[in-house]
Amino acid sequence: MTTPDELLLYCRPGFEQDLAAELAEKVMSLGWQGETDVRPDVGFVRFIVAGDVPANALHRALPLASLVFARQSLLGLPPLLLPREDRLTPILDQVVASGWSFESVWQETPDTNEAKALAGLIKALKRPLESLLKKRGALRRKAGGRRLHLLWSDGDRVQLGMSFPANRSELPGGIRRLRFPHRAPSRSTLKLEEAWHEFISRDEWNERLGEGMQAADLGAAPGGWTWQLVQRGMHVYAIDNGPMDKGLMATGLVDHLREDGFVWEPPGRLDWLVCDIVDKPSRVMSMVQRWLVRRWCREAIFNLKLPMKRRWQEVSRCLLGLESALAEAGVRAEVACRHLYHDREEVTVHVRILDVA
Repeated sequence: MTTPDELLLYCRPGFEQDLAAELAEKVMSLGWQGETDVRPDVGFVRFIVAGDVPANALHRALPLASLVFARQSLLGLPPLLLPREDRLTPILDQVVASGWSFESVWQETPDTNEAKALAGLIKALKRPLESLLKKRGALRRKAGGRRLHLLWSDGDRVQLGMSFPANRSELPGGIRRLRFPHRAPSRSTLKLEEAWHEFISRDEWNERLGEGMQAADLGAAPGGWTWQLVQRGMHVYAIDNGPMDKGLMATGLVDHLREDGFVWEPPGRLDWLVCDIVDKPSRVMSMVQRWLVRRWCREAIFNLKLPMKRRWQEVSRCLLGLESALAEAGVRAEVACRHLYHDREEVTVHVRILDVA
């Protein structure tokens, strides 16, 4: 039997060290030990559990939604180096030796230009691989929703992983690709749209992102995030000294106030606060914290621009400070933070206050 004794996690290339630092801290807090295999710019990180212990329990204890820098979370098998004359046999042998069966197979590559060149190979292997897996009983209709992932890093290098319905991304590579709406004032609009998909169940959009709601967009110009709010029929206070898109202003749903977003106060409680201000994470967090402690909004989505080094440590410090401030003020809230696909050198935070009538 081949024991899945590691976690295989995808991330944005260039953020491997940040994911590794996050993993190290969270795995240690759960009482596990092991070794992190982290290499620069490869788009994934491996965590190998110490002592040949199965990693199943650790995978369950570390939900993907609780990780900031991970795009996908898999229970991993040892990497394979394949002979080019027969790539399929070692893959089949490892799957059978694992003792697991699956309902579907996804072949993926890291989110790098080099890996994208493997698309032809992946396409060529799809039918014969699935056919042989079915013959060996490893691919079948009812297998608990489990999925087999093949992460190809080169034509002769692949790592197998398995995912489970309650703890994975349902997107290939963990990437949500959105089409840029041509009428939006800036590409930053995709960051807010992706955040809604990430943090709010689609069947709750009408209730929590409904027409007639009121929102504030701090640092709004030229209006990429305001555009998303207006598309949902919300009235928006756009706070920025810069100019707003003329088309947005013509909707009649936007009040453009040329004021400092760090000091502006709303006229009453709003449904939403959104903020994509470029400033130090601590300063943005302090400002949003004031809004939440005073219950000036029901929900908030905001970005924290990351430093060049020790990015996980800065994110962790900001989140712990926010949770501490909310607890001290007696504000019950759900807090989530993710490094989204349309983010670059930033992470997106979502807060929902639970005790606002």
